[in-house]
Amino acid sequence: MEKENRTLRREVFKIISIGNKSDIGSRIFDIALVIVIFCNLAVTLLSTFNLPSKYGKAIDLIELITIVIFTFEYILRVWTADYLYPDKTKGAAILLFVFSLSGLIDLLTFLPYYLPIFFPAGAVAFRMLRVIRIFRLFRVNAQNDGFSIILDVLNEKKNQLLFSIVLILIFMIAASLCMYDLEHEAQPEAFKNAFSGIWWSVSTLLTVGYGDIYPVTTAGKIMAIIISFLGVGMVAIPTGIISAGFVQQYTKRKSELRYGGEHELQFVTATVPEGHAWEGKSLADVILPDRLNVVSVIRNGKDLKPVSDLSLAAEDRLVICAQTKRDRGGMNVREVDVEDDNEWVGQKLKDLSLQSDEKIAWLKRDGKMLDPADDMSVRAGDAVILYSR
Repeated sequence: MEKENRTLRREVFKIISIGNKSDIGSRIFDIALVIVIFCNLAVTLLSTFNLPSKYGKAIDLIELITIVIFTFEYILRVWTADYLYPDKTKGAAILLFVFSLSGLIDLLTFLPYYLPIFFPAGAVAFRMLRVIRIFRLFRVNAQNDGFSIILDVLNEKKNQLLFSIVLILIFMIAASLCMYDLEHEAQPEAFKNAFSGIWWSVSTLLTVGYGDIYPVTTAGKIMAIIISFLGVGMVAIPTGIISAGFVQQYTKRKSELRYGGEHELQFVTATVPEGHAWEGKSLADVILPDRLNVVSVIRNGKDLKPVSDLSLAAEDRLVICAQTKRDRGGMNVREVDVEDDNEWVGQKLKDLSLQSDEKIAWLKRDGKMLDPADDMSVRAGDAVILYSR
């Protein structure tokens, strides 16, 4: 019985949480959930109109049905929470889901409907919480490629965006204090305190310009012109950061679709001192830890191909890389996975279209690192490791 229960919960979890397009049950659930969400939003909007009573009853009925569905879905998600957090106990997994952002949104989707039954005095306040239902649309977009790119950009650029917002806030406070000092005596009713200046600086820096508060003194007008010009630049900072992030993400996705996957590699450099044990040895005899490889030997400012019979000399600088997710130090090593439909399949290494500053460090085939001979042909399943300074 317990085994059957676990099997059932696992199947329910796959249907309601994974969103597998190839699974008919999961696909039907996703489509049905989208329809229920839009029906709920539609009746929420229609309920604000003064409709005849017969339509009002239909709207109430549809809202009740959608709320019951949301409630049942939430219960299922709590029931299968231990599959969402497989490394946690069942109780801990339930708590993690309930207090997660998606869990709170799911809960607040239907909870305001029931609260007036128990607390009639707060019915108006509870109805205001219905706006949270619109955030259920994020679940609809969760599997959308464009939506995932937006989330990836915001996540990768969060530090730069936070700094730009702090910079705007600092400039906003400075502008409000300056305008308060310049305009308070001329129009004390408009600029009563520093907060009045903040309201003016917000509308000016964000290029909205409501016009309810404006400077009348010459010094205030000059300051307003300066702040308006700077405001355009301040707003452009986060816009530029996000735009650059979108370009990077789309370039990365395009590269992955073309080459079948690309991984950044971390590298370190090591100089062979005079009298070192490596001096005079060939690269084949240099023993490095597992997953570390020499991608280039720099001798007298020139990059030498790291072939196995290359003898090391004193003052040679070895570029050693390990596969990680971060690149450091002004050099770039990347690994390109060659899929079946890649245009490189069947081409010789010397004929590959590479960037002007890139060199082929190795060809990885069947788990082995091969020295890249010019007449060697690329096969599907190979990984070409490229190096550039």
